[in-house]
Amino acid sequence: VQLQASGGGLVQAGGSLRLSCAGPGDIFSRYGMGWFRQAPGEDRVFVAGINWNGKFTSYADSVEGRFTISRDNAQNTMYLQMNSLKSEDTGVYYCAAAIFGPPWTTKSAENQMDYWGEGTLVTVSS
Repeated sequence: VQLQASGGGLVQAGGSLRLSCAGPGDIFSRYGMGWFRQAPGEDRVFVAGINWNGKFTSYADSVEGRFTISRDNAQNTMYLQMNSLKSEDTGVYYCAAAIFGPPWTTKSAENQMDYWGEGTLVTVSS
């Protein structure tokens, strides 16, 4: 299974970016999906999750109210709209898929994922 994240780049603090994650149709028809971030020198952390039909979403406290996760199963694509970006949002963003959930706890989310994509780098300059 290949998931491909894209849309990263360099943006000033306060700006916006939209990340995309494309994958195969059988993933988008059945799997919950999530976004994770790995900052330089740090562990990968959960950012946001969405269930298979898009009706349930969850967010890390640090991005609640600024980021929006969504998905278009007809286009086999998931999105992460990131607004009011801060320097601490900098990192490599990964998309992933899980047959079970969400909801996931912040600590358990990474272990729940069945498939991972390659990341896309987001750099927020202050």
